Order: sequence, then structure tokens, then C-alpha cells
Amino acid sequence: MPPGIQGRGVAALARGVQGCASSYPPSLAAAEPMNQSVPQPTPAAEYHDVDPAGFAEIVARGVPAVLRGAAADWPLVAQARRSPAALVDYLIGFDSGALATTVVAPPAAEGRLVYEEGRKALNHRHSPEKLPNVLKGLLRQIDAPEPIAISLQGLSARDQFPGLEAENGTVLVPAGTPPRLWIGNKVTVSPHFDAAENLAFVVAGRRRFTLFPPDQVANLYPGPFDLTPAGVPIAMPAHDAPDLARVPRFAEALAAAFVADLAPGDAVYVPYLWWHGVQSLDRFNMLVNYWWYSDPVAAEHPNGAVLRAAFELFRVMPDAHRRAWKPLFDFWVFGSEGDPMAHLPPDLRTAEPALDAEKIARFRDAVNALLK
Repeated sequence: MPPGIQGRGVAALARGVQGCASSYPPSLAAAEPMNQSVPQPTPAAEYHDVDPAGFAEIVARGVPAVLRGAAADWPLVAQARRSPAALVDYLIGFDSGALATTVVAPPAAEGRLVYEEGRKALNHRHSPEKLPNVLKGLLRQIDAPEPIAISLQGLSARDQFPGLEAENGTVLVPAGTPPRLWIGNKVTVSPHFDAAENLAFVVAGRRRFTLFPPDQVANLYPGPFDLTPAGVPIAMPAHDAPDLARVPRFAEALAAAFVADLAPGDAVYVPYLWWHGVQSLDRFNMLVNYWWYSDPVAAEHPNGAVLRAAFELFRVMPDAHRRAWKPLFDFWVFGSEGDPMAHLPPDLRTAEPALDAEKIARFRDAVNALLK
């Protein structure tokens, strides 16, 4: 194992994934050399000195946007500009001592957190680790000739780094929105979607976001629901080096996509349900993101689980039955004809249930139990 990670859990994980390759199934893997001309995504619009009112206008447009220098004054960014070691020391000063789930993949994966070659199995492993060990291990991996991929994903700033948010915050997102931290080395995350609005700030290293609108789902060749690196299906082609002979429709997705190249202090707005693949381009990288929702109840909805449940329930139907259901969903769920109850007197309309977090949690548990 290359030098760099201390702690028995991560070391064992690294040994356990040494034989893993980079993609499942092999027909969707990146191919070299590329013979096809790959369409280039459109650069996302860029904005400077954005205030809350200006950001609200950006969100209302519903397309990705780059906010240059939005976190330029954060102490996190200042420490990162000094050196990765200075940033690590700053972070460790806030560490609560909670174990941090750490993702590890072997050098053969080349930083791609996907599937093993030809197998429905992930090419990376997870382990709870002491945060200082992982951060110092990342520093040692900077000069490793064949580094293992290491990623800390979605760490709660409030739980893992109490006090950090007070020194490094933003007024652009709704008050109370919790920040999450993403720290690692040169890792690539495949395109996936989140059922939330997303504003992501680069702290250290350069990042490239490739963003696809939701209507490109069929051209993204999504993977399975039941085993996924992202909690939702991912796009199976290597979005930065697709073999268009094997995935020809992916060219349409790239033509509809946007790209955002970010430096420390920059931010990117990722609209609701937009697919986004993320490349961390340097040997030490950090990002802080904020997910927010239309209201607190919406934040608890198990949207991904409901999507999968619908997929499982309808996939076994005869085609004629499934087609018969489509106009019902169009009418009641997607409002193809406007308000589906507009023709009813108010006292005859379906009452809106009084949902709260507890009820949603029971619903989520029931859906998850159904899918197990």
C-alpha cells in the first residue's frame, strides 16, 4: 500500500480494494484513445459580487451559475492558500473527535469512485476513522507516486467541526442551512442528482463541475438503484472521457450540459435535480456545500426512495397497464392540465394532509422496508 494513511481501518480498506478496477459494466468504461469528437459543455454563466437579492434571481433562472470569489474572504480559503498543511491544522483545531466516514479506493481506480470492472460491486470501501489521521494521511499522499483515492464526503460542519461555521459562512442561502464539508485528493464523482438546491464553495484545490439538466436522464445511461456510490443512480459513462461508440446518446447529454471550472474562493449553484459530475483536479481538495429545500417538511421527503419504489412497482406491470397509468400521473402528480382539483368546489377538494417530520420519517421507513 502506498504511504499516507494511518489507522487500521483505512489501511485494511486500502488492502481490500487493491484488485478493484474502475467501472461496471466494462461496456460503459472510459476508453483510450478516443476516436470520436466529444461535444463540449457550455461554460456556466459567471457572476461577481453577488448579494442575496442577486442570488435569488440566479436561483429563479434555474440554470447553473458560477459565483467568482464568493468565499474569497473565508479563513478556510486563506489557510488553503498558505498550504494544505496550514488548512489541515486549522481544521483539526475545530475537530469534535467524532469518527469520520472515509472512502478509500486503490491506485488502479485512478480516483474514480464507481464500480468494479464487470461486477456489480463498488470499487471503494467505507470506514469510520479519526479525522486527524485521515487529514494527515491526505498530506502524505500528496507526493505519493501512486496515491490511493481518499474522500471525506458530506461531513456535518456542526457535528464534526463545531465553531467552524461561525468563521466561515454565507448570507446567500436561507438562514440555518447547515454546511457540509468534502475533503479528499484527486477524486472523480460520477454525475448524480440531489433533490435539493445546492450552493458549493471551493476552499482548496481546483474543481470542475459538469452539469446536466434533468431531461437528459435517458442520455446519461443511469446505473442501478440498489447499489450506488451516491445514494441515487449515477451516470455510468466516464463523463470526462466517454466512449461515444458505446454510449452514443451521451453526446446529446454533453451538448446540453454546462461546465464550471472553479478555483479556491469560487462557488457554483447547482439547481434542483440537475445531474452533476465533479472532478477534484489537485492532490488536496476541499469544498463546502449547502443543500436547502422549499420548506422543512420537503427536506425530510424520501424522494429517491419514492422514485425507486415507483420504478419497482411499475416495472412488473404489462406495458399496456403502465401506459394506462401514465395519463393519471400526468394529470394528478405533474399537473399536465393545471390544478387537477380546479373544477371542484373548495369543500370537495382532497384535503392536504398535515405532514410533519415524524410522519415523513415513518413513511420513509415504510418505503425503505418495502425495498429491502
